[in-house]
Amino acid sequence: MNKKLFYIAALLCVGQSSCKEDFLVTTDPTRIGTGVFYKNEAQFRQALNGVYGQLQSITGSAYIFEELPSDNTTVDLNPSDRGDAVRWEAFEFSTVNAGNTEIGGLWSRYYSALYNTNYTLEKLATSNLEPTARGPIEGQLKFLRAYFYFHLVQYFGDVVLVTSTVDNPNQAFDLVRSPQAEVWAQIEKDLQEAVAALPATYPAAQVGSATKGAALALLGKTYLTQKKYSDAVATLKQVTGYALNPVYADNFNPAKKNGPESIFEIQYQGGNDLGEWSSFAYTFAPRASAAAITGFASTSPGGRNIPTNDLIAAYEPGDVRKDASLKTSYTLNGKVVDIPYIIKYTHPHTISGRTDDNWLILRYADVLLMLAEAINEQSGPTAEAYGYLNQVRTRAGLKDIAGLDKATFKTAVMKERRVELAFENQRWFDLRRTMTPAELTAFMNAYGLRERANPTVSRGGISFTAQDYVYSDYEYFLPVPAPEILLNSKLTQNPGY
Repeated sequence: MNKKLFYIAALLCVGQSSCKEDFLVTTDPTRIGTGVFYKNEAQFRQALNGVYGQLQSITGSAYIFEELPSDNTTVDLNPSDRGDAVRWEAFEFSTVNAGNTEIGGLWSRYYSALYNTNYTLEKLATSNLEPTARGPIEGQLKFLRAYFYFHLVQYFGDVVLVTSTVDNPNQAFDLVRSPQAEVWAQIEKDLQEAVAALPATYPAAQVGSATKGAALALLGKTYLTQKKYSDAVATLKQVTGYALNPVYADNFNPAKKNGPESIFEIQYQGGNDLGEWSSFAYTFAPRASAAAITGFASTSPGGRNIPTNDLIAAYEPGDVRKDASLKTSYTLNGKVVDIPYIIKYTHPHTISGRTDDNWLILRYADVLLMLAEAINEQSGPTAEAYGYLNQVRTRAGLKDIAGLDKATFKTAVMKERRVELAFENQRWFDLRRTMTPAELTAFMNAYGLRERANPTVSRGGISFTAQDYVYSDYEYFLPVPAPEILLNSKLTQNPGY
């Protein structure tokens, strides 16, 4: 078999227990074939949980694409190891190219999850499940498909839009990138159907499943991103049954997961050998911090998501969110080390490298701030818009804001989103949503000049290159991975790459 064709076909079979028999006739006797699976509700729930499981790997690296490119975080550069680090450091320094393997991994993770989502939906459509059982499963799968494309279309612009599986590997060579408008339309359609199919709540055993509220919140964000402000307001006002957590830090406390503010979060479980743990604290802690932050000495923290001087300065005096989100130094062997670090995902745990922290994707504070933003874009800073914004500020221990015009109110909402949702993978999409490519270019280059002049973390004698922090407007989108274009010549590259 042609090597290239085999590679494409193998990718299309990711997550499927066996491919179609006319492609690969051998089977693994230790696995259940698709012919005898997808027969009852329990099996469909297993398949659905498999897609949820893929969210863990997607979320585990999302900071690279949604925080590092922004002014929120930087890197604790390792002068003695300049190997693999340059792959993810490129997103901080605006030096990403189409050959960057982080881009390739990103593309593969999303399309693997989409394949499994589409395949399960197809099997569900021909199943004998009762509508009461089928509806919520279908709604969750469509929510997940919309969630995947919500990110892909913002990462890459035009993307390959697939809502069904291919019949044979040759069809993979006919896949082309669909216009953004078509992708957004599919996201809206999936979410509208998810809203109609999903319940408001689930039994305790299904905690973490996507609800009607999650679909509404993501649909509202979809409308807001497209500047469909009236649709955003109408949709986000339907997100009910949630409330701000009285204590901001409780949103991130593993002992208080899925609390009153949580709309949708990625589930992790540490403290065991089940393979469901998170490790954000280890990824984000400064490289030389050893046990000072994680509590376990025999670790090598990543230093990959360090709060910037820029972000630290954005907190107002008295804002309780600052101490719940970051620290500006740590103490090791009695010495204070002035390197800031994230503490949102740093909590006691029993096994080295295996934390119990979930990752919040949608929470009620986000909805309130989106409502404030969308209403302001429609009508200026009305009393209602102030009310949504000030609810979030009051919880943070800050005074109400008043007396702003439309432009300054928008600035206030964006600042509030930055500190309220810091390190939750919101900042980059917020910047893109509220700025044109030219505006974002100017903004990011100004940030780069500040960081070059006064680096948040010492670079250990490594000088900046001439290309570091030089942002161009074409970087509004990521490049399509070069290997994907080599495999399928019908895929086009984004301009500038």
